[in-house]
Amino acid sequence: MSEELQQLLANRKNPSARRGIYSVCSAHPYVIRASMQQAKASGGSLLIEATSNQVNQFGGYTGMQPVDFRLFVRDLAKQEGFPESRLILGGDHLGPNPWRQLPATEAMERGEVMVAAYAAAGFTKLHLDASMPCADDPTSLSDAVVAERAARLCLAAEKATSGHTLLYIIGTEVPTPGGAVEDLGHLQVTTKEAASKTLRIHQQVFAEHGLDDVWPRVVGLVVQPGVEFNHDSVVFYQPAKAARLATLLDQQGPLIFEAHSTDYQVPSAYKDLVRDGFAILKVGPALTFAMREALFALAAIEADLFPHDACSHLPDVVEEAMRRKPEDWIKHYEGTEEEQRLLRRFSYSDRMRYYWTDPSVQQAVERLMANLSARTISETLISAYLPEQYRRLRLALPSLRPEAFVLDRIVQALEPYAEACAPKTP
Repeated sequence: MSEELQQLLANRKNPSARRGIYSVCSAHPYVIRASMQQAKASGGSLLIEATSNQVNQFGGYTGMQPVDFRLFVRDLAKQEGFPESRLILGGDHLGPNPWRQLPATEAMERGEVMVAAYAAAGFTKLHLDASMPCADDPTSLSDAVVAERAARLCLAAEKATSGHTLLYIIGTEVPTPGGAVEDLGHLQVTTKEAASKTLRIHQQVFAEHGLDDVWPRVVGLVVQPGVEFNHDSVVFYQPAKAARLATLLDQQGPLIFEAHSTDYQVPSAYKDLVRDGFAILKVGPALTFAMREALFALAAIEADLFPHDACSHLPDVVEEAMRRKPEDWIKHYEGTEEEQRLLRRFSYSDRMRYYWTDPSVQQAVERLMANLSARTISETLISAYLPEQYRRLRLALPSLRPEAFVLDRIVQALEPYAEACAPKTP
């Protein structure tokens, strides 16, 4: 399915035909199923990416290796009746990122094994991310060091490919995976000069590693277009600030920009981003954030319908799991105990997404769904706790299972992406 991504390059030169594709960065089955439902409704292909901390040779936090993730997505596609031929699988932040606490030599060795596993498993789009310092690195890395490490990752992928065409995304100004942890007042758009330098050095280093033939398949560059979010605020896209950067695409060969951290933007921002050449829009935390909203709303309905000792108590179970295993949020959520409690539940960065695979949380979700499936939920309760889904699904309410409200809430979060990326018709 590399043809779909390569077509984005061809469309860049024709302003009336410009379009994009959104990249769903999540391993949660509800998110992936909802994404397939949205893709069926809007047409076209669906790009799903596994991140290096979710899926790697050690299992990541999902317990899946790349081949497991491919089979997992394929099985969900069968359940949803979504054609496997319309699936594009990608790998996000592939490199030393999950092992930054190790010396660079060891972290890079693990990164090379990981990217090879993605290539061998049939993933098509690989984001080579060597931008983050390892334990024995200086606090920031030069373009030359990042390019050298990216070339090593590319070589590992090319050697391991199962015969399909690999497309690559590179870049040095890569936003923090999952959102920023600091104040956003300092956020700067990547300069045209910095982006041009990154491309020039990467092309030179790739050539030095014998990757001249591969360079045309480096189709995208990660830059900072001026979008980001942290725990409780969002920096919205301002086209004027990225206007000069966007002119770089008109002066290069086939190339597009990839925008990370586009979660929580206003709908018009996605259209502006695609128009300006940011043809791949990454989204992840916003989808599990929407999922959490729907699940906790259903838990509130459950509490109104069932005795206390019969309820799933899902919000409390998740909170207990996060407190019991704080390693996935403790470095991100500062403040008093009460401030941390609120961040665990409501932060835009949604560190809660790491806990849906916890056995106690999975059991609570299953109990919630079983309880609500055994009762008829009145329209008025749905209106009280899920007003948007009440409005969107009202005609079908009597026949819907509770998970339908969760899936629709995620679809609702994806719709602005689909509208912005859809092909323009005359």
